[in-house]
Amino acid sequence: MSTDPGDLVLDPTCGSGTTAYVAEQFGRRWITIDTSRIAINIAKQRIMTAVYPYYKLYDEEKYDIRQGFVYKTVPHITLKSLANDEPPQEETLYDQPLVDKSVLRVSGPFMVETLQSFEPVSPTELEAEMLSSEETGDWEQKIRQHLLATGIKNGRKEERVDFTRVETLSDPWLHAEGFYQTAKGEYKAYFHIGPRFGTVSREAVNKAIVACRSRGDANWLVILGFSFESDIQGGEQTTSLGTFEVTKAKIHDDLLQEGLKKKPARSAASFITIGEPDIKVLCTENRFTVEICGLDIYDPIRDEVKPRNIHEIAYWMLDDDYDGSNFVVKHIFFCGGDQTEFDRWKRGLNDLSKSRSKRKKELQDTLKIEIDEEAFDRLYGHVSPPITIRSKDQKIAVRIVSQYGEESTRVIAVKS
Repeated sequence: MSTDPGDLVLDPTCGSGTTAYVAEQFGRRWITIDTSRIAINIAKQRIMTAVYPYYKLYDEEKYDIRQGFVYKTVPHITLKSLANDEPPQEETLYDQPLVDKSVLRVSGPFMVETLQSFEPVSPTELEAEMLSSEETGDWEQKIRQHLLATGIKNGRKEERVDFTRVETLSDPWLHAEGFYQTAKGEYKAYFHIGPRFGTVSREAVNKAIVACRSRGDANWLVILGFSFESDIQGGEQTTSLGTFEVTKAKIHDDLLQEGLKKKPARSAASFITIGEPDIKVLCTENRFTVEICGLDIYDPIRDEVKPRNIHEIAYWMLDDDYDGSNFVVKHIFFCGGDQTEFDRWKRGLNDLSKSRSKRKKELQDTLKIEIDEEAFDRLYGHVSPPITIRSKDQKIAVRIVSQYGEESTRVIAVKS
């Protein structure tokens, strides 16, 4: 309310992205921040898929947005002006800029950046520092209380694991052990607890797997954390003493709030498992395609890996030349919900484009792109278009976001 077009708006608690959405709509630059990947993903999808009104600019020659918009004006009639038969003054309604309905407007370019990109130390060093702090014991006790009270959910209300007892351990990589009942009897799980303020590193996960393998008495290893390095993967681990499943589980951000973590409620979703992407890469001589088959969720009660419905995936992104550290979105595909709803949205934009075909060139100039008439056919779906293989050691990274806001990334080497 206190800004002008072109000003910079900061929202340190993103939520669903309303501040960023409104700032984008009314021509303000914006930065929004959140500790939750779910909030960031919801806001990102909301801004990317929105169509905004195009407001008439005061500066029609240089298109300088800082000069403001053309606003609606109304007469301000007062008793004095009526008594003296004076013309009423004009009042400007700054919340009602005039709309040019002949122009289709979408979001401008924006970046999504993560905190770990700017950390002065590696995630492994940060995790070791956090675990060696004086509050480590207290933090592990809070995690233990929530595991006993709320168990671990997998994103569906009726499915969760309840633990009969949970005890902390002195192992540097396995911080607790828990016991739960299945149809086959009592099973055991180990927990690696990530740092309160940091990312669970791949090296820490590998060491936790080695420690779990050496003990050889657990069926399940759960990696608990607020965020994870992008190429951490779960799955089944085979040992000479049998097998155990490795699962990532996100710690709810509410556990960082003092008033919310003291008395955990049984209905709370303190820990939710993150599914592993089921992906197929089909290669020819010099090209490949990526197909999303779903998300694999481990059910410890039945001791089986169950695929989640592919329609529960909201959207997925692809970096077709992953450098090992920075995920750069090269392709994005929406696939959640009912495709008929997406078709209606697509059909509406197509009709809008046809009705204003004479302004197509102006629209392309505004968006600085060439409009591809077949782009909508590639925007929705679970299979990528053919992509050229650029090198022998080329890697791709696929990031999937479920409708629950869960985010999971898988890195795959592509060979011709």
